[in-house]
Amino acid sequence: MKLEVLVIPVSDVDRSLHFYQSLGWRLDADYESGPTFRIVQLTPSGSPCSIHIGRGLTPSAPGSAQGNYLVVSDIDRARADLISRGVDVTEAFHHLYDTGAQKRVYGHAADRRSYATLGSEEDRYGNSRLGVT
Repeated sequence: MKLEVLVIPVSDVDRSLHFYQSLGWRLDADYESGPTFRIVQLTPSGSPCSIHIGRGLTPSAPGSAQGNYLVVSDIDRARADLISRGVDVTEAFHHLYDTGAQKRVYGHAADRRSYATLGSEEDRYGNSRLGVT
């Protein structure tokens, strides 16, 4: 069993298509069967999982996809690449849970363990993703 596609709700398909292609994501399909249905599939380089954007795909509101993870081997390099493409990405950060509440601290996690250091970015509609190293 594997996860193959995530649906990302957007209000402007062409604008979103341009955004994801500007990140270097591969366009796999763009199919439209009229004014109420269009499906576009894009895949990040090296990923077995793709995204779908379009019209008539989901009742979810644009911007409601939150907390999806893009896993990278070097978060600093990935951040620099995204910034060079015009994406607003936070500085690397990690969370502390010592008070029972989650607290964001900027900088890499001291132990450099997997999934400990994060960076966050949003598409034009507020759908957010976390990059992890």
